[in-house]
Amino acid sequence: MKTNKYIFSCGGTGGHIFPAVSLAKQIQKEYPNAEILFVGSNGKMEMNKIPEFGYKIIGLPIDGLKRKITLSNFIFPFRLLISLIKSLFILIDYKPNVVVGTGGYASGPILFIAQILGYPTLIQEQNSYAGITNKILGKRASKIAVAYPNMERFFPKNKIVFTGNPIRGDILLKIDKTKAKLHFDLDPNLPVIGISGGSQGARKINTVIEKNLNLFKKLNVQILWQCGVAYYDFYKKNQNTKIKVIPFVKRIDFWYKSIDLLISRSGASTVSEICSTQTPSILIPSPNVTANHQFHNAMVLYKQKASYLIEEKNIDNQFKSTLEKIWLSDKIKNQMKYELKKLSKPNSTKEITNCIKDILN
Repeated sequence: MKTNKYIFSCGGTGGHIFPAVSLAKQIQKEYPNAEILFVGSNGKMEMNKIPEFGYKIIGLPIDGLKRKITLSNFIFPFRLLISLIKSLFILIDYKPNVVVGTGGYASGPILFIAQILGYPTLIQEQNSYAGITNKILGKRASKIAVAYPNMERFFPKNKIVFTGNPIRGDILLKIDKTKAKLHFDLDPNLPVIGISGGSQGARKINTVIEKNLNLFKKLNVQILWQCGVAYYDFYKKNQNTKIKVIPFVKRIDFWYKSIDLLISRSGASTVSEICSTQTPSILIPSPNVTANHQFHNAMVLYKQKASYLIEEKNIDNQFKSTLEKIWLSDKIKNQMKYELKKLSKPNSTKEITNCIKDILN
C-alpha cells in the first residue's frame, strides 16, 4: 500500500493549530501508515504544541509585519527570503503528496514554494474575509475549503468547497454537565458564564471583566475566566468560590459543557465551536488582526441573531447592558441556540479530509 506524505502548515494561535491537528488525526485514522510533517514559525506556540500531539514540526524564521515602525519590520524581507529558501529545501527533501495550510505566518512561504514546484495544495480559509496571502495562494491552489458562504468574491468559484472549520473532536463528546463543572471546581448547581480572550488572552476583555465583577455577583452566576498565560499572575487574585481564573483551557470539552454563555473574541475556531455546541455568546472582535476578519466573523452570526456583537471601542459603554439583556432573557438565549444549530457544520473535519483525498486521486 502506498504511503502518502502530508505537510500541514499552521501557527500563531490555537485557532490555526487545532484545526490542522484535527485534520492530521483524521488522516491518520483513515490511513494509519500516513507520514505527517508540520511546518510552523520559530518562537510561536505551535513549536511547543504540535510535539505534544506527537507530530514532528520544522520552524521557519517568518514573522508578521507589525502595525508600527519596528526593527522587526525592517528585517521582515530577510526573514521571508530565508523562509522561502528553507521551504524549498523542506519540500525537496520530504517530497509530500499534498501541502495543507490552515493559516499562520508559515503557511505563506511553504504553500507558495509548493505551488511553484507543482505540489498539490489545499488552503483552509477559516474566516469570512480572506487575507491577501490566501487570496494570492488561492489562484494556484488545488482546492480551497471555506467556512462561510459567498467566498467566491475572494477565490475562484470552481475551487471552493464549503466545509466549515475543523473543530476538535472531543468538543462533541457526550459529557455529563456536573462532571464538567467539577473539573473546574465549580458548583454544579449554579449557572456559568465563560470568558475567553482566545488562546493568548485579551487585555481589553480582562479589564472589562475585572471592572464588572460586582455585576456577575448581582446576577448570581459563576464565571470561568480564561485570562491567558501572560495575564494569569495578575488576575488570579480575583479567584474565589464563584470565580475560577485559568491561564489556558486544556479540556475544551469540559469548557463548553460547563458554560451557559460565552464572552469571547471571534476567531474562526471559536465561532465554529460555538456553532457546533450551540453556545449563546457575546462576541468582542479583536481590532488588531489582518483585514479586521474577527469583526466580519462575528457579523455573520450577529446578522443571523445567533450572537451579540460588541466592538472593542464600545466595550465600556455597552458591556453591562448587553450582558444583562441577554442573561436575563431565556428567549434571546434560546433563539441564539436555534440559529447556531442551523449554522453548524459538525462534519467539517471529515469533509476537508475528503477534499484532500480528492486531490490525491
